[in-house]
Amino acid sequence: MKDSKPFKTLSGSEIAIIGMAGRFPGAQSIDAFWNNLRNGVESITFFSDEQLQASGVSAEVLDNPNYVKARPMIEGVELFDAAFFGVNPREAQGMDPQHRLFLECVWESIENAGYDAESYSGKISLFAGSGMSSYMVNNIYANPEAMALVGSLQSLIMNSADSLTTYIAYKLNLKGACYSVQAFCSTSMVAAHLACQSLLNFECDMAVAGGVSVFVPQNTGYWYEEGSILSPDGHCRAFDAKARGMMFGNGLGVVVLKRLEDALADGDHIEAVIIGSATNNDGSLKVSYTAPSVAGQAEVIVEAMANAGVEPETISYVETHGTGTALGDPAEMTALTRAFRSGTQKKGFCAIGSVKTNVGHLDRASGVTSLIKTILMLKHKEIPPSLHFEKPNLDIDFENSPFYVNTKLSEWKVDGVPRRAGVSNFGFGGTNAHVILEEAPLIEPSSAFRPYQLLLLSAKTSSALERATKNLAACLRQNSHLNLTDIAYTLQVGRRAFSHRRMIVSQELNDAVSMLGAADPGRILTVYQEKRNPPVVFMFSGQGAQYVNMGLEL
Repeated sequence: MKDSKPFKTLSGSEIAIIGMAGRFPGAQSIDAFWNNLRNGVESITFFSDEQLQASGVSAEVLDNPNYVKARPMIEGVELFDAAFFGVNPREAQGMDPQHRLFLECVWESIENAGYDAESYSGKISLFAGSGMSSYMVNNIYANPEAMALVGSLQSLIMNSADSLTTYIAYKLNLKGACYSVQAFCSTSMVAAHLACQSLLNFECDMAVAGGVSVFVPQNTGYWYEEGSILSPDGHCRAFDAKARGMMFGNGLGVVVLKRLEDALADGDHIEAVIIGSATNNDGSLKVSYTAPSVAGQAEVIVEAMANAGVEPETISYVETHGTGTALGDPAEMTALTRAFRSGTQKKGFCAIGSVKTNVGHLDRASGVTSLIKTILMLKHKEIPPSLHFEKPNLDIDFENSPFYVNTKLSEWKVDGVPRRAGVSNFGFGGTNAHVILEEAPLIEPSSAFRPYQLLLLSAKTSSALERATKNLAACLRQNSHLNLTDIAYTLQVGRRAFSHRRMIVSQELNDAVSMLGAADPGRILTVYQEKRNPPVVFMFSGQGAQYVNMGLEL
């Protein structure tokens, strides 16, 4: 097997993905999400009658065979570190959980990219969308006392999809273009496309894109109707003969983007590269407003490939929209085949999958979830299984198409070309989006330019500092391949400095893990720096170092 070549000659239109964050059913982090994907885990929660009764579901509903007692859920919807973001308790109480969680994930994603939004000299933009506020309906409107406490205008603002991005811009000091996107299921992929365009137009220097959908209360099932897009049993069987639909669930995801040339020049850690993207709309030539269009989907895929400047035969994986519906699956495969046939007649060379078989349909976050899954596949050079596929849908001619459903964890093999993937995302109303990804370019590792490295940690409280110390130790223990020089650089310039601080000097990674794990006062300096005093500043050159992604919660 030949491994991929270094990245093709830069055209100036490539976008580097340098950071990610998310909350998914069964996974509170990107690493946990990847572990679930590669192990073929279905993260759908099936409720007992007792759980549903506690959420107010009546016995009459529970006895109805059309009430499906399942939903993709995320943990910690009720939690929010309000003090960390300077949000007062009353304001936090009236804020849609979608806004709370997305604020946390945007912070985490920028930090994951190795930057502090407050000190970053360039413009950071934010493009994202959220679902309708069930919290406003079920919690605020249903509780007049709570609404009076928060205030009607404040409640409206804190639960409006329009304020999702601008409120975060206010809290994190983002000065690029920040506005909300609404395109139903294709919202977050359209947001990613707009973020790419903003970067390519030099309207910003870094862009954050994503989506969030959180329905509350979570401990509820849904109603199945014959002929609807919803699954009768809580499982999504994309492209299978038994496919009868999917289920909507909760989740959110964020990616941080930068022009590839700038990312390379700045020494950023690059997860993958967007080499082309496109959006369009079906128009009126289809069965209904919510129905898919073969023509519209095929056209957006062809346009994305043209923008990427690649031939279909060089794309070896497609993360499909893959809803597992009787109408949607055949239409999508017909459109994909038509798009690929514009450049190749080769059969059965391109794997496909659908993350909806793992986590359900995450609505406004479905596109970014598919995007993050594919980024992780490129990063780890593996293709995880698409679940519940046994026999192909009779309306899909796989044998004469370029595609096959990948049903087991597989090494992503290539033959002389970079690993490339397409990611599709389609929405009610006909707004389609498709992105072409390529694996990250080969980058020479940093070299140490001094025998010892200074590792800095800081947090707003002493307990948070202890947690950050444990997180760093765990990160280093699990990622022994990381360069200590890069880690020191990221911790010093890519993190905001808070009042509670800790520092160690280490010569090599294992020694750093030992010191962090032991927390030996003789070898670790811990200080509390009052905000009113001049900050402690450590001057260093950082020459030759690169940013490294570390999932640290500070």
